[in-house]
Amino acid sequence: MAAADTAASSSSPLTLLLKRADLIFTGGLFLTVLLLILPIPSVLLDTFLALNIGLSLLVLLAIIYVKDPPEFSSFPTLLLALTLFRLALNISTTRQVLVHGYAGEVIEAFGHFVIQGNYIVGAVVFLILVVINFVVITKGAGRIAEVSARFTLDALPGKQMAIDAELNAGIIDEVTATARRLKVQKEADFYGAMDGASKFVRGDAIAGIIITLVNIIGGFAIGVLQMGMSLGESLQKFTLLSIGDGLVSQIPALVLSVGAGLLVTRASENSNLGTQLAGQLFRYPQAMRITAGMLAAFGLMPGMPMLPFFTLAGIAAFLGKLLLEQEAKTGHPLGTEAANAARTGASNLTSKAAKAGEAAAAPAAPAAPGAPEDVRKLIDLDVFAIEIGYGLLGLADSKHGGELLARVTGVRKSLAREKGIVVPPVSVRDNLELEPNDYRFLLRGKAVARGQLMPGRWLAMNVSGSKVRLKGVPTREPVFNLDATWIDETEKKTAELNGFTVVDPASVLITHLSETLKSSAHHLLGRQEVQSLVDHLKQSQPALISELLPDLVTIGIIQRVLQNLLRENIAILNQPLILEGIADFASLSKNPDDLSELVRRRLGLYFVPEYECRPGVVRAVTLDPRLEQWLSAKVHRSPTEVGLALDPATGRHLIEQITKHTTELIQQGQPAVIVVSAEIRLPLKRFFESSFPRVAVLAYQELPPATEIENAGIIAAPVHVARAEVPLKAAA
Repeated sequence: MAAADTAASSSSPLTLLLKRADLIFTGGLFLTVLLLILPIPSVLLDTFLALNIGLSLLVLLAIIYVKDPPEFSSFPTLLLALTLFRLALNISTTRQVLVHGYAGEVIEAFGHFVIQGNYIVGAVVFLILVVINFVVITKGAGRIAEVSARFTLDALPGKQMAIDAELNAGIIDEVTATARRLKVQKEADFYGAMDGASKFVRGDAIAGIIITLVNIIGGFAIGVLQMGMSLGESLQKFTLLSIGDGLVSQIPALVLSVGAGLLVTRASENSNLGTQLAGQLFRYPQAMRITAGMLAAFGLMPGMPMLPFFTLAGIAAFLGKLLLEQEAKTGHPLGTEAANAARTGASNLTSKAAKAGEAAAAPAAPAAPGAPEDVRKLIDLDVFAIEIGYGLLGLADSKHGGELLARVTGVRKSLAREKGIVVPPVSVRDNLELEPNDYRFLLRGKAVARGQLMPGRWLAMNVSGSKVRLKGVPTREPVFNLDATWIDETEKKTAELNGFTVVDPASVLITHLSETLKSSAHHLLGRQEVQSLVDHLKQSQPALISELLPDLVTIGIIQRVLQNLLRENIAILNQPLILEGIADFASLSKNPDDLSELVRRRLGLYFVPEYECRPGVVRAVTLDPRLEQWLSAKVHRSPTEVGLALDPATGRHLIEQITKHTTELIQQGQPAVIVVSAEIRLPLKRFFESSFPRVAVLAYQELPPATEIENAGIIAAPVHVARAEVPLKAAA
C-alpha cells in the first residue's frame, strides 16, 4: 500500500510538470517572441498581464524565504526573462491601444479605477513610480551588486587559498574542500551576474517612460487624424490608456526591483528574512519601550492627532512588556527557539572546547571542599600542552580571528594520516610566568620546546641565500634554525620578491608544533593508545589479533615495537603488516628491539622511497668494511638495551666523518642517509642519535630488491682500526 502511494505521488501532475520545466521555460521564451510579432486578443492580453503581476509577486516572496542569497542563483536569468516578457507585453498593449483604442480590462481598470480617470493624476503617479524604481531602488541595488561582485571576485583567490591551506593542515577533508570551493565559485558567479542583471532593470525603466510617451503622442495623433475625435477626447482617451498600460508594466517592474534589492542586501545567516528581521528588530525590549515613550511624546505635540500616536505607543509598550517577560523566562526576548537560532551562527565560529578540536564535556557539579576528587585532579597531567604568554592570546581567540585551536586540530589530523598515530587532545592555555610573546610545548608537564613570536609581524626566512637585508628584528627560525627576520606589512612585498619565505606568527607556532609532535610521537604512544589501535584493527583483522594476543606477545611488546618505529620517523599506518611481522618473528625473540629490526625489513618497501634521490636510487654514505667488522665486535646487548662500546677517539673520528659527508648531502638538498649492515644498524643509530637526530641509518637488508645505492662517500676506518687489521691478515 505504501509503495502504491509512493508511486502515485511520484507520478502526480505537479511532479510530471516539474520534470518538464525545461520545456515550459523554452515554450515561455518562444511565446514571448511571438508577443513581439503577432497581435494578441485582449482576453489573452489580460491573462498575460495578470501572469506578469503574479510572477513578480512570487519572485518577491521567494526572495523573502531565501536563507543564503546564492541559493537563488537563477535570479539574474529569471530577471532577464521577466524583463523581456514585460517588454513584449508593452509592445502588444501598444499595438492594441493604437489600433483599437482598447487593450483589455486590466489596462482599462488601471486607467479608470487606479488613477480615478484623471490622466494628470495618472501621469504624476506614473512618473513617481518610475523615479522610485529607476533612481532609488534600481540604482541602489545595482550599486550594491556592483560592489559585492567586485569584493567577491577580489576575495576569491584568498578564499580558495584558505580552503587549500585548511585542507593541507587537515582541518577539513577533500569532500568538504570541494563543497566549499563550489560555494565560493557559486557566490562569485551570482554577484557577478547580479551586477549585469541590474542593468536590465534600469534599461526597462527607461524603456517604460519612452513607450508611454510614444503611446500618448501616437494615440493622440491617431485619435484626431484617423478616428475623428476632438483634441480633448483624444487626449483623455489615449492618455488614460497609455498611463494605465505604463502602470501595469511598472508595478511588476517595481516589485522585481525591490526583490533584487532585498536579495543583494541580504546577509547569510541561515534563516529567512522574516526570522532574521524579527530576531534583530525585537531583540532589545528596552528599545521598544523607549519607542513607545517617543510616540506618546509626538501625540502630545500641539496640532498632532493623539489617537494614532497614542494607539501605536500603547502597542509598542505592550510588546516591550511581553519581550521583557519572555527574556526573563528563556534568556531571549523571542523565546528558546529564537535563542537557539541566534546561537547557530556563533557556534560555528567559536570553540566550545577546552582542548583543541575536542568538545568539552558538560561541567560536573562542584565537589565539596576537601573531597578526594579535588585532590586527584591536582595530579592529572595533560599528555601534551601548549602554554602561551598573554601577548599571544589573540592567536587562540576565535572571536577575533584567532585560528590556533582549529589549526592544532589540523595538525593532529595530519599526523594521524601521515604517521598512523592518534595524538591525544592538545591543551592550550596561558601562562603568566612566560614572557608576553613566548610559548612552550609541554610533554607530560616537561617543557620539550619553546619559541618566541611577534604578533602583528611576519617571519621572513632566508631560504634562498639572498643578500638583501630586510628592515626588522633578526631572529632564528625555531624548527630548522634558519636565518630569519620579523618584518612588518610594508616590508613583506620586498621579502617575497627577493626569495624569502614569509609566514604569519600562527604558522610559525603550528610548524614548530608539528615537528615537535613528530619527534615526540614515540613518547605519545602509551599502552592505552596501543590497546585502542588493536581494538580498532580487531574489527577488520580478527584472525591476526586472536593469534597474536595473548599467546605470542603482550600489549607492552607491541607498544615498544611501534615506539621504535616512530622514534626513527617510520609511519605505523600499515598496522596489519606490522602485527603480522611481530606474529611471525615472536617465536624467535621477544625482545622489542629485535622484533623492530625484523619488522623494518618488511616495511622497507614503504619507507625507503622517502630517502630516494630519484626513483629507485638512494644516495647514501657507507662504511669501510673493516670499520663495519670492527664495530660489530663492539656491539653491546642487554635484555632491554643495545648500543656500541666505543673509545673516545673512535667516537670523535666517526662524528667528524659523519658530519662531513651528511653536510654535503644536506647542502645538495638530499636526505642524509647512512647504509650499513643489519647487525650494527640499530647500535650505530642509538649511539649517534643525540648528535645526528635527522640522519637516517638504514640497513642493506631493508632496501627493496630493485633499489640501487649511489655512494655519496665512505666513512674510513680510524688509524688504530686499520692497523689492528694488519696482524689479523698476517695470521690468516
